This record gives sequence, structure tokens and C-alpha cells, in this order.
Amino acid sequence: MAFLVSLGMVVLYASLLVLFLVIAWAIYQDQRRLHIPAEIKYPVRLRVWHGIVRYGGVMAFLLEKLGIQNKYRFVHRVASLMLSKRSSTLTIKDFDFDGVPVRVYWPKTTPSGKRRGVVVIPGGAAIIGNIWIEEPLCRLISQETDSVTVNIAFRLAPEHPFPIPVMDCCTATAHFLKNAAEFGVDPNRIALYGECSGGTFATVVCQQLAARTDLPKPCAQVLIYPYFQAVDFNLPSYQQNQRVPILFKKRALKMGMMYLTGKKFNVEGVMRNAHLPKHVWMKYKKWVSPDLIPEKFKGQGYVPMEWPQFIPELYEQCKESTNPMFSPLLAEDDMIRQLPKTFILTCEYDVFRDDGLLYKKRLEDNGVPVTWYHVEDGFHGFHNPFLEFPTLQIHFRRVTDFINRI
Repeated sequence: MAFLVSLGMVVLYASLLVLFLVIAWAIYQDQRRLHIPAEIKYPVRLRVWHGIVRYGGVMAFLLEKLGIQNKYRFVHRVASLMLSKRSSTLTIKDFDFDGVPVRVYWPKTTPSGKRRGVVVIPGGAAIIGNIWIEEPLCRLISQETDSVTVNIAFRLAPEHPFPIPVMDCCTATAHFLKNAAEFGVDPNRIALYGECSGGTFATVVCQQLAARTDLPKPCAQVLIYPYFQAVDFNLPSYQQNQRVPILFKKRALKMGMMYLTGKKFNVEGVMRNAHLPKHVWMKYKKWVSPDLIPEKFKGQGYVPMEWPQFIPELYEQCKESTNPMFSPLLAEDDMIRQLPKTFILTCEYDVFRDDGLLYKKRLEDNGVPVTWYHVEDGFHGFHNPFLEFPTLQIHFRRVTDFINRI
């Protein structure tokens, strides 16, 4: 009997050792495939941040497979547990804006008049981002700019795919513009703010509201490393940064296509640009082309690519990818000319860098004032509330300075 107990312990310890080695090997292989440019000042922190995102995602996936909780809702749950609605410097209340839940933040200081308003639209490809994940950002903006900030809890994909999330944002923003005085806000000093897909949504909302005559217009849009187009996924930044954490090219396209279609999507063809026929690409080449990217941004491994043979089935699945409500870079000039002054932040080591450069050019070509700030050592997600990158956080001061000038 003692022999069997000893044998059982040996088997248990051996199994644990094998499990440990397998996990260690998986982590090693995962870290090996990362590309962290030498210019990035905090490579170890970036690896840690990648690990948090990566292995937190693995845990969420396992919980979903076990039937415990949807993996995306797990992320929301963790964020809500980490944060509290209480604040010593802000008054925070939840509202319903024409059926869309929002959270509003007021500085507790006494204003000299009506305050500025900032509408914050969460990122995360309308899948991961939610009101809790943007909570630290909304507090920061309210405190640093003495603004009333609105955080929109739009419906999320895949249950509510395109265009439902962005339409929720249009609805909530229109309500705030119409009723700004009730919140102590000057309706002519309301800006839209978004990071990643939140910046995309902010752009779409500005475009959608531009033609309305029954509302005040947003006075500015603040766009932090957003995507703007789904035509060409082999622009220089998509090639250069396809393995730079935390947003790999493949991961970005998987999330984007899930938002578009509401389904899991094999993006291998999309990664090669096989989702669009050549005549569609030629139609938009005047706005989306490597030829429009300044040469200094093509120095790190960019290879010009021929347009591939398109896959008709793929085109049918993602035909809406050229809709300006999904790809706002493709809006017509008459729409672009009506947009407010714009702040665009791009990062050198971000797959979406060139989207920002192309949209900047479109705005400037149509006479829209643009403040562009490029972070030479920045990467997607450098501004986050969970792991600070000290030097990079200084760049966010440019954002709050712009808002303070509104």
C-alpha cells in the first residue's frame, strides 16, 4: 500500500513537472515570436503587458469552454472589480440617453460658467471595450481638463455586430448635444474622444452628425491610434508592425471582422487583401495607397505587393467593409469638409499608424485643421490604466493640452 502511495506521488509530481515544462515552453515560444523594436524604451514592461493580455485571454477562453462565462464578459468583470465608482474629486452618475446607457463624470470644483464636454467612446473593436475599461481614462480627462465627460456603454459584438454599436454612439452623442445644458455643458464646446476603434467610432459619429441641422455640431475630435480603413492591410505599418505587441495584425483583423460580421472569421485571405476585387481597390486607391505614405515611414522591411486574386466568398462575407461607417477614410469629400478640427495621435510601432497618416492627409486636403502628434517610440496600447510606461505617459499631456484649448 505504501508503495502505491509513493508511486502515486511520483506520478503526480511528474505530471506537475511536465505541465510546468509545457507551460514554460509555450510562454517561451510565444515570447520568441514577438518583435520588439530596439527603439522601444521599456521592452520588459511591454513583454509583461503582452503576457497580461495574452494569458488573461487564455484564461477567459478556458472559462468560456467550461461554460462558466463568456470570455469577453470575463474581461469586463475583471475591470469592474478593479475599479470603483467612488471618487473624491468627481461626481459620477449613470444615465440612459435614448436607450443607450452612459456614465457621466463632473469635477466637484465650482465652474465659472458652463463647462466643456467630452464624449469618450470605448475601443476594443466593439467587442472588449466597455464602460469599466474606460473608467480611468474618463476620470483622467475630467480631472485634467475640468470637463464633463460622458462614457458610452454601447451594445457589443458579436451579439450586436456592425452597425449597431456605432449607431448607439450616434444616438447617445446626439442626446448629449441636444441636452448639454442640463449637464452644465456648453453645447458648442463638446468634443468626441476615442482610442483605437473608439477613435474610429468618434470619426463616424462626427461624419453622421455633420449633416444634421437640428443639433449643435461637435467642436473637435480627438483620435488616438485609430483604424480608418479596411481596403489595404499591407500598408507599410501593417508589414512593419505585424508582430509588435500588444496588437498583432492578425489579432486586429480577427476582432475587426468579428465586429463587422458577428462571426468568427478566418482572416488569412483578408491579411493578403484577397477580400476585395481589384476594381474596388482601384476605386479607393486615391485615398488608400502606399504611394500616399511619406517615404520616411517605409524604411523597416516594407515590400510593395501586387494585388492578389480575390476570393469571391470572402468578398460576400465582408462586402460592408468599404461602408464609410466601418471605414470612415472612404467618406466622400463633401462629408470630410464638414468635420471639426481634429487631433490625431499615431505611434511608430502600431499596425494602424498609416491609417492615421492617410486620414490626416484627407482632412488637410479638405481644409480641416489637424493637430498631428507622432510618438516615435510608441506602440498600440501604450496609454493604459493597468501598466504604466512612464516616459510615454508624458505624450498624453499633448492630448489634454489640445482639449484644454477647446
